[in-house]
Amino acid sequence: MANWQKNLKDWQNQPFIKQLFKKFPQADIFLVGGAVRDAALNQKTKDFDFVVRGVAKNDLEKFLASLGKVSLVGKKFGVFKFRPKGWTQEDLDIALPRTEHSIGLTGAYKDFKIKSNAKLKIEDDLSRRDFTVNAIAWDIKNQTLIDPFEGMADLKKGLIKAVGKPQFRFQEDYSRILRAIRLSGQLHFEIEPKTWQALVLGVKKLNQQIGGKRTVPYEVIAKELFKAVSQNPIFTIELLDQSGAIKVLMPELLKMKGCPQPKNFHTEGDCWQHTILAIKNLESKSFKKEFKNQNPTPEIIWGLLFHDIGKPYTLVKADRLRFNNHDVVSAQKFKAIAEKLKLASTGLDIDLTEKIIRKHMMSVHSQVISMKDTTIEKYFFNPLFPGQELLMMIFADISATVPPSGKPDFSDYLILKKRIAKLAKKSKNQTQLPKPLVNGNDLIKEFKLKSSPQIGKLLTIVREAQLQGKIKTKQEGLKQLKKYL
Repeated sequence: MANWQKNLKDWQNQPFIKQLFKKFPQADIFLVGGAVRDAALNQKTKDFDFVVRGVAKNDLEKFLASLGKVSLVGKKFGVFKFRPKGWTQEDLDIALPRTEHSIGLTGAYKDFKIKSNAKLKIEDDLSRRDFTVNAIAWDIKNQTLIDPFEGMADLKKGLIKAVGKPQFRFQEDYSRILRAIRLSGQLHFEIEPKTWQALVLGVKKLNQQIGGKRTVPYEVIAKELFKAVSQNPIFTIELLDQSGAIKVLMPELLKMKGCPQPKNFHTEGDCWQHTILAIKNLESKSFKKEFKNQNPTPEIIWGLLFHDIGKPYTLVKADRLRFNNHDVVSAQKFKAIAEKLKLASTGLDIDLTEKIIRKHMMSVHSQVISMKDTTIEKYFFNPLFPGQELLMMIFADISATVPPSGKPDFSDYLILKKRIAKLAKKSKNQTQLPKPLVNGNDLIKEFKLKSSPQIGKLLTIVREAQLQGKIKTKQEGLKQLKKYL
């Protein structure tokens, strides 16, 4: 027995499994789908799905409720969310064997007639699943593998292959198109040729509407896109592009293809090639060294994907190629697309991502040497602004900006880092600067001012003087401000 099978064998010793067999000796219990797949690949998993055969639905529900918490999600289909007492991981899915039949093959992921049957063979249950690598079950009682569609063979080959006829499988549920791409990226597998052909043929259906309602809701699309791009960005983006999914879901991105860039700054290629290189460089030795092996967040990945989307919309061919305010336009485009695709539903921080896109040209636009200390404070010592993520964005962008010399120019970035480090010395914990000596109430009281934008300007002036060490007390600050009134 292989090591991964030994791990699956341990489920036999789980208290709720033992008690279930004791209460229902006629029962069969199977661990199915992704948990078995991941075990065979020696990968960790959080999702544990079980199929219990030979026990009536009501009897199973009562039994599970006696051992822990049972959620009613999916109850009418014979599916229970179950958390055994003392269980600290994700809830378990406990289901009766079931069949699914698409109603009219509309491709809507909810448009199924589902029927649970405690006596249904496990092979029949597996036959309704999407891909062969997910149509595998482990028989806990008999300690055997159930693999009617040769999913184990496809795991060894590194293939994502539809169960049965690929076109029919996608017609049942078009969200499976994106799931295939996501699994391909997640597992580093190829998509089997016939499955790929059916996928490409069906990709336009991702935008299909029936009766004014989307066949595949944006929330479902967002979930698959987010997982895919965040886990294996370059591989996934290429698949999304080759399949036509980007053209269907985010066509604005493709305007970067063929969008020229000035050769004295960019020998790496057009805007699209620059974007791909920037994302690829997140895995580079230089990036890992710079940020001490800190993993880039999904916000960094998505931010880089969209950071130059504004260039095609702002391209001006004057004395040279110019992209005036492309950073601002890029941020606006990202936010609009994120709202359309409902990316916020995935947990992606849209506001944070929009901020780092909008400010990714800071070191270029702001001339770092002359940048005010209050500006450095605003973006790199402000808990409300993602300063570390912005540095990552700037570094990755510069690393993909290849001049004729072949060596990216990090001089402005290094100056910015020195400015941040210099300011950090004024703080004990290197992250939070000393509190302002003067506040708005002080100005109102001292100078009899009314609430207005003028107060904000005066506070910036006195804060700048404080950060530069020119004033050390509130009285000194108020005295200095008199000449501005």
